[in-house]
Amino acid sequence: MQNRVTILKTYKIYIGGKFERSESGRYYPLTDKSGKQVANICLSSRKDFRNAVVAARNAFGGWSTRTAYNRSQILYRMAEMMEGRATQFVDELMMEGDSKKAAENQVYEAIDRLVYYAGWCDKYHQVFGSVNPVASSHFNFSVPEPMGVVSVIAPEERTLIGLITAIAPVIASGNTCVVLASEKNPLSSLTFTEILDTSDLPGGVVNILTGKNDELLGQFSTHMDVNGIAYHGKDAKSITSIQQNAALNVRRVKLYNDTKAEANQVENPYRIMDFTEIKTTWHPIGD
Repeated sequence: MQNRVTILKTYKIYIGGKFERSESGRYYPLTDKSGKQVANICLSSRKDFRNAVVAARNAFGGWSTRTAYNRSQILYRMAEMMEGRATQFVDELMMEGDSKKAAENQVYEAIDRLVYYAGWCDKYHQVFGSVNPVASSHFNFSVPEPMGVVSVIAPEERTLIGLITAIAPVIASGNTCVVLASEKNPLSSLTFTEILDTSDLPGGVVNILTGKNDELLGQFSTHMDVNGIAYHGKDAKSITSIQQNAALNVRRVKLYNDTKAEANQVENPYRIMDFTEIKTTWHPIGD
């Protein structure tokens, strides 16, 4: 059909297990590598972020008390569903500028990374927990527990594998999160919300916003109901701002500057431990 005007999709943000329009009513045009507009992307507001934090906090109790094996099953299910939609992810990454080979490598590495962290969900307690020798009549043991709500600034480059690397270790331990997707290349992150929505993951465990870093970074790092911040990037000004804002309630900050998100050193259980706390219990024994 000649002279037909293509209807561009306006992608929604993902809060509390629902696809929402931005409260601000704003959007920005997304263009492909040739400069052609391919979609409209929501410009999330401070209100959107606050709503996402409420959803994440409400989901924390249920998600953190699920069995580790069940969390593992859900992460693995997410990988299964990504495998079924691999072609779509490849096409979107190519639209953003990747070669076909690079896009395929990134998609399959992202799927494998989900499987990797799914495997750790019910094992890291044994590795990092301990039974402690004490002089009194007590059984003393320490185990890692999730912190709560984590705000995540996703990488601007290698967006799909970067997104999975940012999210998977955070939720593997029972945390919930609010994620700011790549501003330049958000398509794969937005398609991933459809994976989240149909993968048995409870609503609110992962909330994904789109928008401008300079507008939302302050909210991600100052909200008093956020327990930790994961920043994936290398902008010195942003890092300084996050560290200063985090001091307001002594929230934990982790800075990641992975030059290659597919590198083996990114796959390790210490990433899970970055947003856990060690709880030690004293249990009396004997008469």
